[in-house]
Amino acid sequence: MRTTGRRTISRDLRINERIRVRQIRLIGENGEQVGIMPTIEALQSARERGLDLVEVAPNADPPVCRLLDYGRFKYEQEKKEREARKNQKIVLLKEVRLRPKTDEHDIAFKAKQVERFIGEGDKVKLTLRFRGREMAHPNVGRQLLEEVAGRVSDVASVERTALMEGNTMTMILTKAKPTTAASAREAATVTDSEGPGEA
Repeated sequence: MRTTGRRTISRDLRINERIRVRQIRLIGENGEQVGIMPTIEALQSARERGLDLVEVAPNADPPVCRLLDYGRFKYEQEKKEREARKNQKIVLLKEVRLRPKTDEHDIAFKAKQVERFIGEGDKVKLTLRFRGREMAHPNVGRQLLEEVAGRVSDVASVERTALMEGNTMTMILTKAKPTTAASAREAATVTDSEGPGEA
């Protein structure tokens, strides 16, 4: 018999001798209803089959227990949790740094960086640091961040507008909702189809 005092992944399930009640409702290893019986008899049945007696519904009257291979059951539960975690996309916050005097070439390069990060499913924090006299012109930094955001507006939207903290201004961009991009394309199509207005 496989005996262990370890707990399951997400619930405190008692197994084998840790089940203290006198009587339980037993479910067989294939899911069939065996019926109500003394716990000691259910334990004996588990021993004979090389299985564990696992309490799956402790609050029932009487508690419900099932015959199963606890080691295999635990492995399958862990496998399911690993698969679930694998399918969950972890969103990272990537940083793209700029300077108030960033030139046109660098702005285009930074915009490409943002597009790549957004395309990978991550968020982007645009960071702009001021030095010395640059602190007297925060609007220059704000306009620069807004320009970068505007260049990537087809794939990204502003989650948090430009915020000044000390000598640093930041803006957070996230993936644009499909409806936003679709609406922009639809508006452009309508404008093109209407053509020039009548005089």
